[in-house]
Amino acid sequence: MKKVSVVTINFNQDKITEELLISIAATNTYENLEVIVVDNGSTVNPIPLWTGKYPDVKFIRSESNLGFSGGNNIGIAQATGEYYFLVNNDTEFSPGLVQKLVDILDTHPHVGIISPKLVYDFDRSIIQYVGFTQVDYYTCRNRAVGKNEKDVGQYDNLLGQTGYCHGGAMMVKKETCEKAGLMADNFFIYYEEVDWGERINRSGYQAWVRGDAVIYHKESMTVGKNSAFKEYFMNRNRILFIRHNAPAFKAFVFYIYFVLMVVPRNLLRYVKEKKYNFINILFRAIWWNMTHSKHSTELGFTINKVS
Repeated sequence: MKKVSVVTINFNQDKITEELLISIAATNTYENLEVIVVDNGSTVNPIPLWTGKYPDVKFIRSESNLGFSGGNNIGIAQATGEYYFLVNNDTEFSPGLVQKLVDILDTHPHVGIISPKLVYDFDRSIIQYVGFTQVDYYTCRNRAVGKNEKDVGQYDNLLGQTGYCHGGAMMVKKETCEKAGLMADNFFIYYEEVDWGERINRSGYQAWVRGDAVIYHKESMTVGKNSAFKEYFMNRNRILFIRHNAPAFKAFVFYIYFVLMVVPRNLLRYVKEKKYNFINILFRAIWWNMTHSKHSTELGFTINKVS
């Protein structure tokens, strides 16, 4: 039985993270499991309290917020499992989840990473994810399969290749990480798991999804209104993803598309919504890509309150 290391990140969401830990303990029957929580520079360090409450969990403290990619990479570095199960802290496990994903990785050597079906926790009949389509390099857009569909069992028999796994829950082989590398730290958040998925695909492994393995995600379907933080990194990292992955001609077409279509559309939206400060945010995101190497770790944005 291969060892599985569950890795999750906490940032000022102690109660949510504890709910995940309780969920794992209540539902898991997989015997060879370690659980790792990376505290990503929370304002108040929860680890001293947690150490007594959860003696079987490994806690790691980062004094600064390293984002989704950096936090997970810290956890992976100290994980001892042959499989790493990276999960958002705002998820809850269902019975048999770990075993169902392990079964696929154990029996399919060409599968390097796998996700379960994600459903929304606030209404467990609504699907969030059962796969991703490939990113179109010309527009840097793709689609989540099954998103917002009513779950009536239509994906329960789904098992097979998908474009990318979902950052909310993805189990990856240690050997995949050794061959493809870890997530690029300079994405910080947004597009990082898709960029990682591109490298995993290029390294010769496939990404799969299993529809009868389920994890519940507390993210709302209407996590709607963008913050300046989200607006900056969504635009910055969309361009950065293309710089990392697209062939030269497709990248050139994307840049034209972004300037002629995306920028005017976004500017109109900002004016309509009276978010005039976002205008500067958008151009900062573009300027960062014009003035920084695609491997630069300079974020170009002050990180304070972000989970």
